[in-house]
Amino acid sequence: MSEITITVTRYDPEKDSQPYEQSYSVPYREEMVVLDAINHIKDHIDGTLSFRWSCRMGVCGSCGMTVNGVPKLTCAVFLKDYYPNEIKVAPLANFPIIRDLVIDMSDFMDKLQEVKPWMIRDEEKPVSEGEHLQSPDQLAQFRQFSMCINCMLCYAACPVYGNDSSFIGPAAIALAHRYDMDSRDQGQDQRRPIIGSHEGIWECTFVGECSEVCPKHVDPAAAIQRSKVQLTKDYMLSMIWPWGKS
Repeated sequence: MSEITITVTRYDPEKDSQPYEQSYSVPYREEMVVLDAINHIKDHIDGTLSFRWSCRMGVCGSCGMTVNGVPKLTCAVFLKDYYPNEIKVAPLANFPIIRDLVIDMSDFMDKLQEVKPWMIRDEEKPVSEGEHLQSPDQLAQFRQFSMCINCMLCYAACPVYGNDSSFIGPAAIALAHRYDMDSRDQGQDQRRPIIGSHEGIWECTFVGECSEVCPKHVDPAAAIQRSKVQLTKDYMLSMIWPWGKS
């Protein structure tokens, strides 16, 4: 049976001063994805290897890792794309390592909470009055940005976040934009101070790597630029018409 070399980052904070690499030979089959190879290592070679995964269908976002230097969902990248060369699997960049391939997501979760990515209403109407109806065109305004699975690949690829972790970051801003564009939402004024702050959209230098690595084609770079345009328009209108919204 053919084999392929998988080199993974190992790190146990209780005994290691810094991360190091360890290589394993695993069986190669064309239908195998990188996550299959890592699971083979865990199940048959070294049970101490730590990593996250769940659905294996590119939906949960939990198996995001760095594969040969590029942030990827390991359940969606095939060994055949690299065979017979070595595959290096490392944790996502720009995040603290908890152990091996497992990163600390706390900073991302805090930023997600800050931007309030949920429906906000000034006043909820009674259920008896029915749903908040929406046209197909209104849905199309935000649907693309609702596809985010919180995999954090965009944060690992973002040089701005890598240089300054105070940056709110691509996914959180894209999700805030998703709700700002939703005709049923009324929370724009609550999100604006966060999105428009120094740590928000103005930090982005439009490198665009976040959109390049996004497995769901959310295009967070576009969400950031559209938010810049909208906030600029709001500011200019407030100068022209300071007595209220247009």
